[in-house]
Amino acid sequence: MTGDWQFDVPTTGSKHLPPDARYMEALSSQGYGFEVAIADLVDNSIDAGARDVVIHFLRDDDRLVSLLVIDDGKGMTDEELDVAMTVGGRRDYDPRALGMFGTGLKSASLSHASSVTVVTKTRRTRAVGRRWLMEHAVNGHQCDIVAQDYAQTLIDRYAERPITWQGTVIRWDGVKNFPRSGGGGQTDRYLHRTINRLGLQLGLYLHRFLAREDFNITIAVEDVNTGTEYMNFGVEPLDPFGYPVPGHADYPRRYTAHLPSLEPVALDAHVWPAKSTLDGYKAVGSVLERQGFYFYRHDRLVQAGGWNNFRQPDQHLALSRIAIDLPTTRNDVFRLTVKKEGVEVSPEFVTALEQAKDADGGRFLDYIGSCEGVYRDARKRAGTTRKPVIGPGKGFDPAVREAIEDELPLIPGEDPVSIHWRELDNGVFFDIDRENRTIGLNRHYRSAILGGRRGGTDDAPTLKSLMYLLLHQVFEKEYSGSREKDNLQLWQSVLVAAARTEIERVGEDD
Repeated sequence: MTGDWQFDVPTTGSKHLPPDARYMEALSSQGYGFEVAIADLVDNSIDAGARDVVIHFLRDDDRLVSLLVIDDGKGMTDEELDVAMTVGGRRDYDPRALGMFGTGLKSASLSHASSVTVVTKTRRTRAVGRRWLMEHAVNGHQCDIVAQDYAQTLIDRYAERPITWQGTVIRWDGVKNFPRSGGGGQTDRYLHRTINRLGLQLGLYLHRFLAREDFNITIAVEDVNTGTEYMNFGVEPLDPFGYPVPGHADYPRRYTAHLPSLEPVALDAHVWPAKSTLDGYKAVGSVLERQGFYFYRHDRLVQAGGWNNFRQPDQHLALSRIAIDLPTTRNDVFRLTVKKEGVEVSPEFVTALEQAKDADGGRFLDYIGSCEGVYRDARKRAGTTRKPVIGPGKGFDPAVREAIEDELPLIPGEDPVSIHWRELDNGVFFDIDRENRTIGLNRHYRSAILGGRRGGTDDAPTLKSLMYLLLHQVFEKEYSGSREKDNLQLWQSVLVAAARTEIERVGEDD
């Protein structure tokens, strides 16, 4: 059969097969995170030459109604706006542009809103606008033309802040993760959480731009009825390499990876100081996620941490970070994901890392050893000889998981311990499923422990942290001895008594 194999597939012609109208629905289901979607819109503002970008949450008393991204970039003509609103619209990207595929505005917006309106104005043209309404987008790709008087009104609304003579306004309506009911302080809590995460995301991925004197991002909240501005603050750059003193005297150091199909790639290797509490270190994922490669494309961070098949994450490499500016020419070695939050690399790059050296002939592989040494020395100086543990997993707040992973070495390759509320006999507070590595908490006591607040997957972080510290060793042993069984019974009795007291106090307060 091998002699019959044909490497070139014969064809007899071609057919034009346009996308189904549901293509737009599929495009909006790519898993864009909220912060990633907003960052994609800000990328467009940067490409348009904006110096000021405002992210504006509009609320009507306790109800959030719209989200807008406004910039003072060069704006678009009527024809340019049509291209921008076309999925995969063809245009000539500037060599330094952050955009690439022509899908970000549409897919990012319709992933989170039922409609996206874009109103824009150049110095020489009048204000124009288009709107994608999801129900129209999936029914024949019908894009609405915004009335010119409304387009001008929206531009005028943001005159001087930040728009002066030109600019663009992107408006989201029907935002899917806005609270449906703003009562009970839900809107305020949502805004606090969301704006904090958004500020960190933008501060990190656009930190090189935000460090410039001529570029600013502002996040603001306004009541549409009273004009009251509840919040207005500038996003600060969050430099993942912004330590005051390096963790190792020989670093940072530049290595060079030579690739057969591409120009040499510079690897700027850094070692963070141990036990850092700076946001530039702590805010970038977990201890295993924040180590490794930080890829930049045209000064925009497109991957924050990860080893890209070079090696496995290791707690001993928690202090290692390598900055890499991607080549400006198109190539098959580095492939950026559509959402610009990750880079796929070819085996050619991984092989080149093993041979990479600095100007003095020092090997990149030696840098890995240096990072491990700094981590171990810091543990020794602190006098810690903590035994490796099985880490926490589902049910624990990410901040709790991060703190535990920072403080305790993890047993590699082990499934984590999860924790959740479940139906149990009222005479017990918790149970242990050793085989499935799960701690169960008695749902009967949940409301009292939460003080009547609404629960969630990661609720009661203090209680769950204490339960992990009490019980993690149970999962690291094959069986429980008599002393350990006695301790478990002791903890059950005390915790049940405390939980019942909580219920009684809640009843008294009511």
